[in-house]
Amino acid sequence: MDARLLDILVCPICKGPLVYRKAVGELICKADRLAFAIRDDIPVMLEDEARKLDPGEEFE
Repeated sequence: MDARLLDILVCPICKGPLVYRKAVGELICKADRLAFAIRDDIPVMLEDEARKLDPGEEFE
């Protein structure tokens, strides 16, 4: 992922910051507990495509 793109991306729902999980290719919104997939270096920022995080799932 391009570092400049990561600096400007926000959650499409709450407009909050995102955490980049490079190992699994996801952008995480802590506030909404959603994970947005990154496919071919392109973040999929659609609410319908986001994965809901499990209650015990940890991330940085």
